[in-house]
Amino acid sequence: MNAFIAELLGTAYIIAFGNGVVANVVLHKTKGNNGGLIAITFGWSMAVFMAVYITAGVSGAHLNSAVTIGLASLGKFDWALVPQYLLAQLLGAMLGQFFVFLLYKDHFNATADGLTQRACFCTDPAIRNPVQNFMTEFLATFIFMLAILFITKANSSLGSLDALPVALVVLAIGLSFGGPTGYAINPARDLGPRIMHFILPMTNKSSSDWGYAWVPIVGPILGALAAGFVYTAIN
Repeated sequence: MNAFIAELLGTAYIIAFGNGVVANVVLHKTKGNNGGLIAITFGWSMAVFMAVYITAGVSGAHLNSAVTIGLASLGKFDWALVPQYLLAQLLGAMLGQFFVFLLYKDHFNATADGLTQRACFCTDPAIRNPVQNFMTEFLATFIFMLAILFITKANSSLGSLDALPVALVVLAIGLSFGGPTGYAINPARDLGPRIMHFILPMTNKSSSDWGYAWVPIVGPILGALAAGFVYTAIN
């Protein structure tokens, strides 16, 4: 596996398991219907855990466009490699979402509310206020990126459990700050599935809400850059 394949596969894992748990909780006639926020946040954190331990040794397990850009801005990653990482993450997010669609196709079509369908693809604010929504994504990603930068490797490896700290950060952010916007904290996580929502056929399908799409892209990128600035200043 090379770095491109690792980032593609790892991001696909995140979206397949992450949006898979959302679909299981909110779509009509699923076994997990009405599972609630706790189920969703644990699902996303376990998705990140699996993806990180699969890819960390190959690509560094960025799996997040904001992380890639943030690390490059700090000189911790080669800018020349940024385009291929961003492309791999976007394609991986689209691939992971396609698996969710295939597995839950009947449930998507059985769900009368197009907004509920779309929630299984991309993020949507609970209260639409672009400035507040932007600040939520900015600050949540700032916290996420700063935590990643301060996580240090243990003296002795715990094998796959080395991926646990990042997963726990994602869990904590989801439980604490996931309510207002659905905590994208990753441009590829939102953009890839939003593109798939636009492409894929569904009964009762709503618009893909491209007017909101800039928030989970710009907010996380600027949040990661700000975290890098603060990390540099502290150190």
